[in-house]
Amino acid sequence: MNICQRNLLGTVKNVFLCKNISFNRPKTFLNKACLREIHSTTSFAISTTILGVKNTELKNELESYKPQEKPTMDKFRLPITVKPSIYDLYLKPDLDTGLFSGEIEILASVAYSPSTISLHSNKLNITGVKIDGNVGKFFVDSDHELLTISKEDGSNFENGGVKLKIEFGGDMKNRIVGLYTSTYLTETNEKRQIATTKFEPTYARQAFPCFDEPNLKATYRVKILKPKDSNYIALSNNPQESVEDVENGQIVTFKETVPMSTYLVCFIVSDFQSTDTTFDNNGTPIPFRVFATPQQLSKTTYAGEVGKKVIEYYVSYFGIPYPLPKLDMVAIPDFVSGAMEHWGLVTYRETALLYTEKTHSQANKQRVATVIAHELAHSWFGNLVTMNWWSDLWLNEGFASYIEYKGVDHVHPDWGMLDQFLVDDLHAVLSLDATLGSHPIIVKVETPDQITEVFDTISYNKGASVLRMLENTVTASIFEKGVKNYLNKHKFGNAVTQDLLDELETLVGEKLNVTEFVNTFTIQMGYPILNVTVEGDKYTFKQKRFLKDESMVDKTNTPYNYKWTVPITYVTDQGKSTEYILFKHTDDSVTITKPATAKWIKFNYDQVGYYRVNYPKTEWNNLINVYTSLSVADRTHLLEESFSVAEAGQLSYEIPLSLTQKLTEEVDYVPWNVAASMLKKIKGFLKGEVETNFKKYIQRITNNAYSKLTWTENVDDGHLKRLARVVVLNLACSVDHEECLAAATEKFNEWIQNIETVSLSQDLRGLIYQFGMKTANESTWNKMADVYVKESDANEKLKILKGLASVNKEDLLKNLLTKGEDESFVRSQDYFSLLAYISANPLGESLVWDYVRTNWEKLVQRFTLNDRNFGRMVGTITSDFSTEERLKEMQDFFAKYPNAGAGASARVQALEKVNNNIKWKNAYQKNIEDWITTNAPKKL
Repeated sequence: MNICQRNLLGTVKNVFLCKNISFNRPKTFLNKACLREIHSTTSFAISTTILGVKNTELKNELESYKPQEKPTMDKFRLPITVKPSIYDLYLKPDLDTGLFSGEIEILASVAYSPSTISLHSNKLNITGVKIDGNVGKFFVDSDHELLTISKEDGSNFENGGVKLKIEFGGDMKNRIVGLYTSTYLTETNEKRQIATTKFEPTYARQAFPCFDEPNLKATYRVKILKPKDSNYIALSNNPQESVEDVENGQIVTFKETVPMSTYLVCFIVSDFQSTDTTFDNNGTPIPFRVFATPQQLSKTTYAGEVGKKVIEYYVSYFGIPYPLPKLDMVAIPDFVSGAMEHWGLVTYRETALLYTEKTHSQANKQRVATVIAHELAHSWFGNLVTMNWWSDLWLNEGFASYIEYKGVDHVHPDWGMLDQFLVDDLHAVLSLDATLGSHPIIVKVETPDQITEVFDTISYNKGASVLRMLENTVTASIFEKGVKNYLNKHKFGNAVTQDLLDELETLVGEKLNVTEFVNTFTIQMGYPILNVTVEGDKYTFKQKRFLKDESMVDKTNTPYNYKWTVPITYVTDQGKSTEYILFKHTDDSVTITKPATAKWIKFNYDQVGYYRVNYPKTEWNNLINVYTSLSVADRTHLLEESFSVAEAGQLSYEIPLSLTQKLTEEVDYVPWNVAASMLKKIKGFLKGEVETNFKKYIQRITNNAYSKLTWTENVDDGHLKRLARVVVLNLACSVDHEECLAAATEKFNEWIQNIETVSLSQDLRGLIYQFGMKTANESTWNKMADVYVKESDANEKLKILKGLASVNKEDLLKNLLTKGEDESFVRSQDYFSLLAYISANPLGESLVWDYVRTNWEKLVQRFTLNDRNFGRMVGTITSDFSTEERLKEMQDFFAKYPNAGAGASARVQALEKVNNNIKWKNAYQKNIEDWITTNAPKKL
């Protein structure tokens, strides 16, 4: 029984929850996928009787979603008349020509006797179709990426089973999604080709015709043709079953898979090698391999070690064995995302999987650990249980983005990962979600552009942040048990948000309305700020929506009128509160009494709650005075919150700037991470003498940490100390700290003059490249460019590329822009990083903006408007714009090229960002300058 049938037929509460909104509310809001399912499972009359509502309430909506016999030009969703059960796929990639061909047999079930069958196909050449062995007719709708099949005699399909056989071909070259080629150079400088895939979210249809929607799960029988060359292997989701020699290669057959969505299918033909181990799967050893190019095999060891420990932790945490008979992880030279959770065959960028202590930094190591932990979490949350439709993407990505921290914390408890969540996930989304360019977690999407666009900060970071708050509210034990129950109930199937909430609701009981609590954060964008008034020991809270610009008017309506149910927690000098105080979205205010013997109180301990708190000035000063008594997370919280509330004009900048004076006593990584970010942001708005004075102030508050951390590394330095050293030295050099710049320049010159013999620190070499290159001449720049070309390690190449982009010579930056057009110089996957690096250089900001506008059509042709990274690029390179002239240029550019594809939201966010920059300068720059004039000269 599928999810909608359960909601229809099993509803004791007389509530239909496909969209998390019940019928006992004034307005009915139905999920389209569930409306389709109503028709496919039961009659209209029975449905409405079971639901206990009048026919008139549902008639229009239900009638509009009766199954369609053929797709219409304004619909991207498939009719529900056909559901696949088994794919038999034979794929023949040709590594020499970059072309591929294939044939597929699909066993499916048919209902409603449709006259046509529609499935997805994009960029494929369909050469033949058979229906149950008979030749069929077909029509390709390129606009909607649909292949429509009909019988030769025009008769309808009979209800029951049908077998479709389709022959097809395509091109793997000049792309980085679907089925595509990737290349690398061997140690002898020989170019090698591989074929690989990336199907999420809507790219499986570029490799083979399929029913490319996440709730149309099926099993897969896969055969792949590979070269006879014994160095080459073929990989897919399941283990290899047999190998057959044929005239033009070898056919590798794989065992039939479990039911899964199309976007999780994966094929690779390569000459990669692996490090092999096993992991314990509740007493059963599972083969676990990590693949890379032969010359980088030594860099796979750590990935295998951390992956083994993480997945064994997940087997225990989820209470469900890993569902497949093997697990492979593969480093792909050209990869559009950080990684992809293809089930049983997880693919990664090289920067996200390869690591050795000799060649990579601690930041690189942490990146590898967190990405692996994220992708392996998907084996349960996303792969075993998949969201019913992309509107609930956060069930996949939000959960994996949160649970990855538990996974890495289990492997490396000394890394402080639960504190790092604040700076790596929470703060970025709090910034975005305080603008009108945000969107709800659960959002309507239909087209491929809309679907790929929703893979963003909201789905990942806000989803993770809401789950973190939810777990803290219901307790960790109940959260874990609820997750286990959810996964067991829906395994190998699909689910919607309400299914997870139902399991938690059952465990929590009447203490908390979990659905209402979570819905206030998922079906409306934004979050609240709680403004506090104090009378004695009584703290009274009122809430309102937090926006960076309160003059902006949001005309959208929500069921909760932008009010939230907030679990308020606090910490005092006596410890953390053991219970939360619930501020319901229906309450006007709530009052909390400070414990009688407590000397101070800070709300939202460890910044676990997804909300802000603004205190009266006296209370802020009290917290500043006890800053050094607070935990790492609470110190970080005060810094981020005070600056963010001041940025929105709801707090004097005197508070966050006074708080920075406490940094003279700070040496920990996480607080310094947020402080450096906030101080650099303000510095970027200042000019002339005021900027100079502010730099001197930052130098002074940084001096203590700088002198303790220094450029000298010790073998017993811990992970967090190494990360802190990079942040502090970076900040010091960026504000022209003389000793810092001198050290960076000296180390850079020593290295560039003796590249073969001088080895730079793995943690500090990125800083040395960046600040050492600033004053370099053309000869030095060219020498470093040569090093970049010869370097094979992907992480190292990015560090060198950032160094090349940091030079203070405009002609060299122009040269770098030109070189970037050559994919043999900069891989397509790194191109947007190149533009970001150059635009971050004050000399490069205008160069990149002018270049992008001039070459827009060429860039669109290269990357397509469906590329979400391309769509977000404009927001990245314009993020520091702060003049009306620049804003007008952006508006004119968007008007000239109105089709934004997967970058539509990014454009809205970019314009709002620049608008806010302009308003900030007008409203707050004078206040900052006055504070600097008064305080910067003071000795600390």
